[in-house]
Amino acid sequence: MGGTLTAEPISEATEPVAEPTSRWPVPPADGWYVDDLFTLPDLPPHTQLIDGSLVFVSPQRRFHANVIDLLVTGLRQDLPSEFRVGREMTVVLDKRNGPEPDVSVILSEAVSGPDQTSFEAKDVVLAIEVVSPESESRDRTTKPHKYARAGIENFWRVEEYGRTGKPVVHVYELDPVTGTYVHAGMHHNRVKVEKPYPVDIDLTAIDEL
Repeated sequence: MGGTLTAEPISEATEPVAEPTSRWPVPPADGWYVDDLFTLPDLPPHTQLIDGSLVFVSPQRRFHANVIDLLVTGLRQDLPSEFRVGREMTVVLDKRNGPEPDVSVILSEAVSGPDQTSFEAKDVVLAIEVVSPESESRDRTTKPHKYARAGIENFWRVEEYGRTGKPVVHVYELDPVTGTYVHAGMHHNRVKVEKPYPVDIDLTAIDEL
């Protein structure tokens, strides 16, 4: 004897399904501080703090990764003993700003060990940002302005030349009178400068990466 299939009645006493909780921390009314950047649990890698707001980084493009590799290798050639080269390390500018330059040159005396997670702005002599589509405004405007105000003497902005996969390096130096960066050169095939120390990097070597 066949029977009909019926759905089970829904009890009025059924508990409502809880809404999924947000994956990201809810900011306090006055924003985050640099100390929060190092203590908040489960932040994505390379999270930055800009004006008290957490900035999450999009997946890295191959161009971006290759340029970082190229510059780190080049900067470490003939590196004076008083400097070290770091990649993707937080630089504390003030209590509300902890950006993460793609590459930085810091004073050797500021390096404390393998567990170190940040450097102070006063210990950074060169900050480099490799521009990505999602970070274009920050890398061109926001970050250089803040690096200059923090007294970092040298800044490089690296962009892709059209769609060629070739890097172009814009070199800036801090004007001590105005406290702003002055454009000191644009380099296509080779970046050769004297500050913060003599550097000569073949940019066409990116084709080999």
